[in-house]
Amino acid sequence: MSYKYSNNISFSSKGSDAKLTAKQCLLLIFCGSAIGFLNGFLGGGGGMICVPLLENVLKIPSKYSHATAIVIIFPISLISAAVYTFSGVIENIPLLTITFGTVLGGVVGSLFLKVLPSKIIRIIFSLIMLAGGIRLLF
Repeated sequence: MSYKYSNNISFSSKGSDAKLTAKQCLLLIFCGSAIGFLNGFLGGGGGMICVPLLENVLKIPSKYSHATAIVIIFPISLISAAVYTFSGVIENIPLLTITFGTVLGGVVGSLFLKVLPSKIIRIIFSLIMLAGGIRLLF
């Protein structure tokens, strides 16, 4: 499958490299820094910036945006986890018990991502972000 980004950038699901202008590269580096900062500072949440960035700036379809965001967030999460672990702010019991559920949920979620239409994925993502934002306000 091939898709066309804005500004004549092409995207192929086969993994070919897109050609970016210097301005787009700088924008992506800046956004990547914001994603990394949020993930490190809040212990997560970088995907809430990453997915809209991939969809709106690069015009990557929703399914590919979500999958790409996971791959982008993974190394950031590993680094953040190492910093938190060496700082001594990790609680072992919740870590061990919740990790099992998150691995299971991650597998199930990735299977749903593969079969659900992009529109449904965008709606679910938007509702979760909205609910999270409302929850933080109250």
